[in-house]
This record gives sequence, structure tokens and C-alpha cells, in this order.
Amino acid sequence: MIEVRDLEVRYGSRTVARVPELDVAAGECVAIVGESGSGKSTTLMSLLGLTENADISGNISVCGLNVRTASPRALRTIRGARAALVMQSPQAALSPTTRLGTLMRRALKLHKIEADPEAAMKAVMLDPALLRRYPHEISGGQAQRFAIALAIALGAEVILADEPTSALDVTVQAEVIAVLRRLQRERDLAILLVSHDLALVSTIADRVLVMKDGEVVESGPAAEVLADPSHPYTRDLLEATP
Repeated sequence: MIEVRDLEVRYGSRTVARVPELDVAAGECVAIVGESGSGKSTTLMSLLGLTENADISGNISVCGLNVRTASPRALRTIRGARAALVMQSPQAALSPTTRLGTLMRRALKLHKIEADPEAAMKAVMLDPALLRRYPHEISGGQAQRFAIALAIALGAEVILADEPTSALDVTVQAEVIAVLRRLQRERDLAILLVSHDLALVSTIADRVLVMKDGEVVESGPAAEVLADPSHPYTRDLLEATP
């Protein structure tokens, strides 16, 4: 579902992310981990063509679309509908004056998709009654699950999640990750997860890429990388994990 080769993202003469290889298959979760400024979020945003004023080279394929050569119209057909972005603070991206149900129905209409908003809410363990609420009337965890519900309603095949639980307490983090794991299994979703939390990553990721200063310093099966890392930076991240 995602295939990346020789990706470089540059701003002027400064390279902020360099990823030789990144693949995410249907039903698989791949995590990009690293500290702030490591290039992980830039990498994720580049996959949807959302890195403004950046020079990008390499090959990027998402849901069969060549992101680097695709027209803006073609990119709009996959963003949200086939490849959904789940942000760290989804409430900030939701109109504060519009009820959740209206937001979801507008998104479905925009992409010309017929789906049941209530069924999507139930799929992420949310009460459909929340569709009558405004964004400020729901919790952070509910907002994250609503963002995932919207992706499900739109028929997303890929979810790109940028630090989706960092603003949540531990209990709510577990709930959001449990929802992602179940949907991954039931719907064969491909998930690309960006996180600095290796403990969280260990509960969901099949494979891991570790980034430092814009470079991939280690990659491989999550169980192997997290149990016996080969790079000192990965070991430092693990030692810093509570």
C-alpha cells in the first residue's frame, strides 16, 4: 500500500529526511520512531504531498499512485478517502462551530461516498450520539477515535498516524491503540505510525524504522529491533522509555 525508495526531503541545502526504503503492506503496521526533529513526521507528511516548499526526490507510491508526479486532483482523490491522516491533535483540525455528524457527512459528500456515520462510530467503540456534539464537547481520546471513524467511513485502506496518542493519558492511549489494532486485523488496514514512544510501538508495530537527524539508523522487525538493537541511538531511546 505504501512503497518508498530513495526518499529525500530538502529545504534549500538542508536535508531533513532521507529514507532509502519504506514499505507498508495491507494488514501491516510499520512505525517510524525517533526524538523530536529526527525527520519522522516530515517523512510521513511527504507521503501525501503535504510538505510545502520542500524539494523531494525519490519514488513514493501510496495506494498505487505516484505521489511525486500525481496532479493535485489525483492527490485529492486518495487523501482522506484511501489514505487517511490522523494527527496528534485532531480537535484543532475540526471546525469548532460544526457538529461531528455534519463534519462527517460533508466529508462523505465531498468524496462521493455512501456510508453510515453511526456504523463508523460503532466500529471505533464510540456512541453514535456523539455525532450531535461539537468538537469541544468531546475528550481528546474521543477526538482521536472520531478521526479514525472518519477514515473508516471514507473507506481508507491506509492510515498515517502522526503521534496519535502523545497528548493522551496512558489509559486512553491503550484504548486508541486497541482500536487501531482491531481495525488493522478486521479490515486489513495498512498503518504507518510515527511515535517517540517505544513502549507503545512495541504493542502494535510489525516493523520499525529508527530515525536520527533525518537518517534511518536502524530498521527491521519490531520484536528484533526493540529486543536487541544494534545502533547506540536505539539503545538510548529504549533506556529513556519509562
